[in-house]
Amino acid sequence: MAVVEGLIQTEADGSLSFGNHRLTEKAKREDFEHGGDLYKVKTYGTMTKLEKNGMFAYESVPGTSVSHFAEDADGITFTVEGKEDAQLTVGLQDETEYEVVINGESIGKMRTSLGGKLSVGVALSEHEQASVEIRK
Repeated sequence: MAVVEGLIQTEADGSLSFGNHRLTEKAKREDFEHGGDLYKVKTYGTMTKLEKNGMFAYESVPGTSVSHFAEDADGITFTVEGKEDAQLTVGLQDETEYEVVINGESIGKMRTSLGGKLSVGVALSEHEQASVEIRK
């Protein structure tokens, strides 16, 4: 997977790719239309953040590059790449239990907070990616 040079793009399968963990200075792109929604991405080496219609959708510390980010009523799936281990936080439904699967292995069930956020650590290193699936 490569970084997203334009910071955010729609893939042929209808999913989103966004972020560039190799940037040394902050970059952002606003008002990216996808599926009737407006997205905003801010990204660089130490943080990547995605907002959907002004609401929190994704954040990583340090920064990551995300491909094939797809949401449906049951959760989200995506592939993530970064230079080192990352803490990922995603926005889902409030106080709901989800199963988290990383690279095909379940790491267990987790419950979102009152604000719908769920955080998970992902082991990464340069030129390595991880698939993430979070489902009800």
